[in-house]
Amino acid sequence: MLDNMPRGTICIEDIEMGMTRHLRKEVTDRDIELFAEVSTDHNPVHLDDAYAQDTIFEGRIAHGMLTAGLISAVIGEQLPGHGTIYMGQTLKFLGPVRPGDVVYAEVKVIGVDYAKRRVQLDCICKVDGKKVLAGEATVLAPSRKFD
Repeated sequence: MLDNMPRGTICIEDIEMGMTRHLRKEVTDRDIELFAEVSTDHNPVHLDDAYAQDTIFEGRIAHGMLTAGLISAVIGEQLPGHGTIYMGQTLKFLGPVRPGDVVYAEVKVIGVDYAKRRVQLDCICKVDGKKVLAGEATVLAPSRKFD
């Protein structure tokens, strides 16, 4: 993982509009195989080269939810970070992620309700500068009051 942001927690009291965090990760064959095992999604478009060649993708692709999991990693590790609780997520899959692709996953604060500890995040993933995933997340951020 090419993670260039610190891990930990940003409490609700310190979250500001426009804050961003990101990571970069190369998606490997091993990642895809492990995700298939954990999720039980063994669709051959992810695992079988010969099968995948005859699809609209003309080759194997990573599971869409594997890519979405990188957004979860940024939220759970960086912004807001440890102690964050997911409340909702929308996703649009805009392009394939292939084995060997380096995915750039970023979240940006687009709304904050300090009283309810809720944070809205714009979420994107890109490969070679092209968006492959877009969506929004709503999370419950940790607070210093409860530490």
